[in-house]
Amino acid sequence: QKTEDDRETTEGRADKAPSDGEGQLALDVDSIKIMAETVHMGGIPEEAAREIAEEVTYRLRQMTQDSAKFMHHGKRAKLLCDDVDQALRMTGQEPLYGFQAGEHIPFRFASGGGRELHFLEDKELDLTELVSGQLPKIPVSASIRAHWLAIDGVQPAIPENPPPQSKDQLVADSVDPAAKLKSGDARDNKLGTVLGTLHKMKTVETVNVKQLASHELSVEQQLYYKEITEACVGSDEARRAEALQSLACDPGLHQMLPRLCTFIAEGVRVNVVQHNLAILIYLMRMVKSLLENQTLYLEKYLHELIPAVGTCIVSRQLCTRPDHDNHWALRDFASRMMAAICKNFHSSTNNVQTRVTKMFSDALCSDRAPLVSYYGAIAGLQELGPEVIKVFVLPHIGALAAKIDMALDSNNMGTSRVEEIAAQNIRTLLVKSVSPVLKSVRAPPDHIEEYKASYGSLGPYLQVGVVRSRQQSGSKTTQSSTTAPPTTTPRVSTPGLTAPSPKIGASTPGSQQKVFVVSNQPMRGTSTIPNSALSPLSLPTLPSMVTTLPNSPHNSVTLPNTPHRPPQPGPGQGAPGNLGVRSVFGQGNTFQ
Repeated sequence: QKTEDDRETTEGRADKAPSDGEGQLALDVDSIKIMAETVHMGGIPEEAAREIAEEVTYRLRQMTQDSAKFMHHGKRAKLLCDDVDQALRMTGQEPLYGFQAGEHIPFRFASGGGRELHFLEDKELDLTELVSGQLPKIPVSASIRAHWLAIDGVQPAIPENPPPQSKDQLVADSVDPAAKLKSGDARDNKLGTVLGTLHKMKTVETVNVKQLASHELSVEQQLYYKEITEACVGSDEARRAEALQSLACDPGLHQMLPRLCTFIAEGVRVNVVQHNLAILIYLMRMVKSLLENQTLYLEKYLHELIPAVGTCIVSRQLCTRPDHDNHWALRDFASRMMAAICKNFHSSTNNVQTRVTKMFSDALCSDRAPLVSYYGAIAGLQELGPEVIKVFVLPHIGALAAKIDMALDSNNMGTSRVEEIAAQNIRTLLVKSVSPVLKSVRAPPDHIEEYKASYGSLGPYLQVGVVRSRQQSGSKTTQSSTTAPPTTTPRVSTPGLTAPSPKIGASTPGSQQKVFVVSNQPMRGTSTIPNSALSPLSLPTLPSMVTTLPNSPHNSVTLPNTPHRPPQPGPGQGAPGNLGVRSVFGQGNTFQ
């Protein structure tokens, strides 16, 4: 009996459900059957029609709720077809095309036989007109197009940007913000309605963008800027060190960064004209400190820093006495700064390194540039890496050799002392930077005739540099791979007796022997030990590290990169005393 009562109660609730407002939104079984008959699918079972009705009701409610969300977010009270399309897109469904009604299409109401229907009036359409007419265009999907909001702080006058306002209008808006509510554009605003503007009209919403205003520094920041700039270019080295340390570590320099970069750019422009070398060095040290500060974003100010640093590299004259002052150190230092800028800020968008390389390459290819500019261009290119040297420096070595010969020619009376010094420095810089690249480009053996034919007068210097580079790399490899004890152990005898010479390789009559010489003269930079403390010396077989000078009266030994110094008689020569031994494995080492 209890089960039958529960069943009756459930059936009673089901009968009352359609009377609620929520129940009226559901599709019943009869509607599903009528829809099936319209597509020639009659005779659907009752259970199938009920399942379809529940599923369609759920999907319609979900789509209606999502469409209402888009309507509310659009601040509208009228549901549009676009809201339904967006709701379908959100669920991954294809939107319906062609429903672009400009106004509301009412439903017709009809009743009869105890049934009520809401339907759209279908007009009779001529199929001939439909076939011959043009198909409507498929609406394009949403896209994003970029345009400039502001260029250098100035808003461009394009249709996408709001119209600019005058300065007086901006001041009035900032003083009296409520004045906007009294204008015609705010008559449909709620607060404007409260104030009495009850006129209903369509409004055009505009966004007022204020012009970019210059941010003034506070008194403390102005004082800090004054102290920093005066200390960096002043004569007190202690204050300068503190100021540079502050620029490298202080995290609160964002507002002063534009002014600091302008100070550096203007300082370089003025002092290059005045040939003030000291101030230029101080300004480059400021650039170094700014680059070391990890909290600063310098990419927006590279248009001021790069020309200033480049000027210190390739400028024609940086000091009043170029033949005495060391402006070469400034060019080298500025080249390292430029390489750091390229390393930190180069990207595919700004192409900083590409543009800097082109600047140096143009200076190197110019026929009218002085030798000091060539030096700066080579210094800047060699700091950018071996690949840059291979592409931009190697092809011009022959032309540079001709210019160097012309500058160093004693018969050329038009050559100044500055050009001679520049030619020597260019030759030294090329040998230092190009030799490691040539070592990897050219295969041994290194014949001096080939170098002369390829690189002119610089060929012998480059050949020596390449050979020395190969020997150094070979000696490092041999030293790192040598783990066994030496095999040749000559003994050191007392002064006046001849020490046995170690045999390095096979020697033939008439050929020079490579020997290890022990001198009784203490050598500079080495420690001395008494005779009794000397133990037998060992010498590995390294023929590439020891060379004998021909026609030498003392059979002395020269080491790679070590100038030969003839022995000088000391006060205790010939008597037992301290022995100075120079190691063939490196300068400044002794055997104990």
